[in-house]
Amino acid sequence: MTEAGTLTRADLAESLHKQVGLSRADSSRLVEQILDNVCGALSRGENVKISGFGTFVLRDKGERIGRNPKTGVEVPIAPRRVLTFRASQMMRDRIVAG
Repeated sequence: MTEAGTLTRADLAESLHKQVGLSRADSSRLVEQILDNVCGALSRGENVKISGFGTFVLRDKGERIGRNPKTGVEVPIAPRRVLTFRASQMMRDRIVAG
């Protein structure tokens, strides 16, 4: 991982290279293919569940009235689709354990 504590695609590919023994190019391609498959499924409206990791769920939110906190003026917020992530119990336990 980088100094800021962010796991990047390059970090994932490097980890695959070291742990599995794939070439760096193959590792990078594999990471890209996995992420493309996840993004593709989500863009088609499918939920994505990775056992032991978590679930990416798409939710449709209806139109609602919001308020500008500075002026107090009410504005309509358009309906939209949002992505949420729910970590699996196994992942939560690993996070708590440190």
